[in-house]
Amino acid sequence: MKATIFENTFLCNQQHVNELIFKLSSHYIYVIVLGRYTFVTIRYLPHVMVSCVECLSVALLFEQVLLSFFGADAAALLPRGPSLSDFVRIYRQQCSDSPAKQTRYIVSIMEKAEMLRDTDANLLPALLRLQELVEDNVSVILLSEIVWDKFRPNTGCFEPLLLHFSDYSKGELQQILSKDRHPSYSAEFYSSYINILLGVFYSVCRDLRELRHLAALNFSKFCEPLEEGKAKESDTHKLWRNIEPHLKKAMRTVYLREVSSLQWEKMQEMEEKEAGAVRGLSAHTHVELPYYSKFLLIAAYLASYNPARTDKRFFVKHHGKIKKTNFLKKNEKTSNHLLGPKPFPLDRMLAIFHSVVDSRVAPSASIFSQISSLVTLQLLNQASHDDQLDAPKYKCAVSMDFICAISRTVNFDIVKYLYDFL
Repeated sequence: MKATIFENTFLCNQQHVNELIFKLSSHYIYVIVLGRYTFVTIRYLPHVMVSCVECLSVALLFEQVLLSFFGADAAALLPRGPSLSDFVRIYRQQCSDSPAKQTRYIVSIMEKAEMLRDTDANLLPALLRLQELVEDNVSVILLSEIVWDKFRPNTGCFEPLLLHFSDYSKGELQQILSKDRHPSYSAEFYSSYINILLGVFYSVCRDLRELRHLAALNFSKFCEPLEEGKAKESDTHKLWRNIEPHLKKAMRTVYLREVSSLQWEKMQEMEEKEAGAVRGLSAHTHVELPYYSKFLLIAAYLASYNPARTDKRFFVKHHGKIKKTNFLKKNEKTSNHLLGPKPFPLDRMLAIFHSVVDSRVAPSASIFSQISSLVTLQLLNQASHDDQLDAPKYKCAVSMDFICAISRTVNFDIVKYLYDFL
């Protein structure tokens, strides 16, 4: 009966679960779990989950274990700067005060166990013999993504039993994630959504918790055509076209938690509104921007996305023969458009501007005022402090499509001057 409960709880892990249950029935149970799993818990036994990352000191670890097993009174008995012997003494004292609890198995789970390598040398060997030291039915499970050979103590210790959890396959992830379906929709509909999600994210992410988070985060976007009456559950292709750009944006935030899910959704809505505004702006840029402002923006884009060492190649007539391989000697060429715009000094932008503009333009207050206007329009971003009057730096804040639209209005082929497209 217990095995059946575990199998229903941990899908696609029946073999590992049965092995774990078997080992928990013996007197000496030391299991170290290796692989991609950072969350394995014994739901139907008294247990404590201890994160070795959060427990910055041995005292915090001892306090967390005693607090979870015996309560705040037991944890308060620890002296300041407790030693291992203090922990064992208090633990045994609590067991003697409550002898009935000794008849039950209790489990202490140490997450990110590799952090124990940086603690006292005797802590890890003691945890592996904890049942013997405290004379209680306690098992210690160490969770880690590092193989045991990487942090076995040099002084030797009791060898734990090794239990390796392999990665879930795509089919297993499909089966597990499909169990989280929304009650308002059919199982087939949610399963097709999970299939689309895994088709996008499986190659870059196989963590069950992260995929579950992504599935919950993007499901409302997947259902939008249904709620608006534009599609049916069977219109898989139409639903896919609606969710595809949203999933591509979500790929940039895989494993990141810089903002909450609600904030992320609001940010996506704002980006969509801003994208619409930019699309509207791009259709009228040739009207709204003055002639020289367009060339200033082109010069700023070239300065942001071309390495400074290539300026001679592009803008000096008699620069000599420069082979492209000379630029790739030290390391492979990385696309500057993937790295993003880089800051550049004002002098460099003006030098490029005078090289690409059709006629000779003398530096004047009008040119500098147009640069200020580009900053005000947020087409340029100031990358230096406001009080830095000597050689201020800027970044170009427009996209490739935007600058190509600008270039076409002045008959300038910007692609010929971009190092990424050589």
